[in-house]
Amino acid sequence: MTSWIDIFYFSIFGAALLLSVMGVWFTAIIPGLDRWSKRFFLYYFLAFMLCCLSAMLETIPLFIPISNAAFYSILTMESLFLSLPLPMLTLYLVHCRGENIRESKLLRVVTALWAVYCVLCVCAPFFGGFTIITADNHYSRGPLYPLAVLPLLAILLLNLAGAIRGKGVLSRKVYLGFLVAILPMTLALTVQLFVDVFPLIDIGYVLSAISMYGFILSDQIEQDRRRQREIANQRTSIRALQMRPHFIHNTLMSIYYLCQQDVEKAQAVTLDFASYLGKSFNAIAENELIPFTEELEHTRAYLAVEKARFEGQLFVEFDTPHTFFKLPPLTLQPVVENAVKHGISPHLGPLYLSVRTRATEDGSKITVEDTGPGFSPADDNEPHVALANIRERLALMCSGTLEIATRETGGTVVTIRIPMKRAE
Repeated sequence: MTSWIDIFYFSIFGAALLLSVMGVWFTAIIPGLDRWSKRFFLYYFLAFMLCCLSAMLETIPLFIPISNAAFYSILTMESLFLSLPLPMLTLYLVHCRGENIRESKLLRVVTALWAVYCVLCVCAPFFGGFTIITADNHYSRGPLYPLAVLPLLAILLLNLAGAIRGKGVLSRKVYLGFLVAILPMTLALTVQLFVDVFPLIDIGYVLSAISMYGFILSDQIEQDRRRQREIANQRTSIRALQMRPHFIHNTLMSIYYLCQQDVEKAQAVTLDFASYLGKSFNAIAENELIPFTEELEHTRAYLAVEKARFEGQLFVEFDTPHTFFKLPPLTLQPVVENAVKHGISPHLGPLYLSVRTRATEDGSKITVEDTGPGFSPADDNEPHVALANIRERLALMCSGTLEIATRETGGTVVTIRIPMKRAE
């Protein structure tokens, strides 16, 4: 007769199986993991599926009468599959620590302990001291049963020691992931030495594995995001280092002629040009958000130089009452430089440029508006590449956005939005 506790155990096995299937599904469809980790977690959750399926086979005698020998075989298979994730966890730990898998002493010791456990499982049916099977296919623990659990417990303790020892190499989230995976398993097997909690071990294993998967997935996504930010910063650094040679040459020539015509103005332009160069090089080494006031000073220095070069052709208006926020370096200045570079032409009239800032409900907004010729969004040219790089860095560093629109009366409007959560 099926008791309520048998039904409860069967439900536990079913829940663990469902969680294992979800783990396989999430691993297969969610991007962010590197290839090695993705393959590991697919096999890891498949191993848990085998554990759960073999555990569910243990309930067969509740519905269909089977022989003691067949029941022993089911118990042996369940015990073997239950141990499989433990050496797999060691393998992943060695990989995350950057060690050679073939030369890892930890993996060799764990493999030896697992082999001992497998031998004990296979030999247990021939010795009555491990598990006792009743006539109605119920089992009870024999006096030697704890001996079979000790190798698995030793493996978990070695894994725990290996994770702690590798704390300096592992990232914080990966380290927490291993702790979340190892500690509940260790606790469950320690309890199993004294009390039979076999059905709960399955679901505990799977929950630990899913938690570990979440930590490691989060860590790898964070690392990928950091790599993308570094790539974007490198592009910006290269762009700053590759300043237009003709811009530097023309500025120096303008200063040269001003030295003969207007010494005071030449000195002012020299100071502005030196300030522009200094802030450009400082921005190369800066990988964090900077106060908007610093970016504004950089932009003013650049425009002061350009106004001296294009006297009577460039008119600038600043309306920036809101400055108490941060943004990525080299955000505003390249937008303004782009407008000047492509907006001043001997065939066009004077270029009027305005820079405005406003506080919004969800953060800060910067608007750069010019009366230049504008450009088509379909063009894949230099201004679009520069603005696309700024847009990428905004998204990576502060979840900001950059929008480009055409003015009704001609020209371009560039709108930068910085969310409040990163604005200070």
